[in-house]
Amino acid sequence: MIYTVDRDIKALESMKHYPKELYYKGNIELLERKKISIVGSRKPNQYARQLTHELAAKLAQANVCVVSGGAIGTDIIAHKAAGANNTIMVAGTGLDKCYPAINKNVIHQIEKDGLVLSQFQAGTPSQRYNFPLRNELIVALGEVLVVMYADENSGTMRSVEYAKKMGKEIYVLAHRIGESRATNKLLEDGIAKAIYDIDSFVKRFGVYQSKEGDAFINFCKTNPSYEELLQKFPARVFEAELNGEIEIINAKVSLVV
Repeated sequence: MIYTVDRDIKALESMKHYPKELYYKGNIELLERKKISIVGSRKPNQYARQLTHELAAKLAQANVCVVSGGAIGTDIIAHKAAGANNTIMVAGTGLDKCYPAINKNVIHQIEKDGLVLSQFQAGTPSQRYNFPLRNELIVALGEVLVVMYADENSGTMRSVEYAKKMGKEIYVLAHRIGESRATNKLLEDGIAKAIYDIDSFVKRFGVYQSKEGDAFINFCKTNPSYEELLQKFPARVFEAELNGEIEIINAKVSLVV
């Protein structure tokens, strides 16, 4: 079932023209979540593929919704890693179409558990001039834009232009010389900031805990002795004390609620 969005979306006020109509399938409440837009080449290198997956997965763990365009390459990696219920796909066709067809299984899952948006009426096919409009919407929805991989003259760079006009921060990976030349140029020109550590980046936007962090919290719930906790998580204990996550009473550890 295709529905019409019947609420104002403040994030879209940054677009050149607020969409006259906006259609959707799925969970409209995802629009209320904190969101980050992830875009990039349809043919990212293995390094970019791996880190796109890690970034999107950890953003989802931190309750941050990932926004992308459903295309092959970077987009679909980000959607899959975030999980259907933590992602928004912006389509460049009417929502009765499934484009690209190669990603139909993932797209159908997002329609069911996540959210698919489109500015185009049912019946609108894939056309070249649809995609700049789609890209502007992707950028507008996210708090920041992350470009994972882009070569010179890449269509992805249109998204960067939108982000600049909207005054949004732009982030890129630090790639080797000769790879992802367009994003390296953004760094060189001071237009983008580099992501050097995925966990540190994610923590800026949501409450993220690594697997070790989860195990640490779960162990603290057993009310262990300080000595037991120190033996099991020596590096984590001092950080938790400084952050006020735990307190020590009579040599026993308690979580601070």
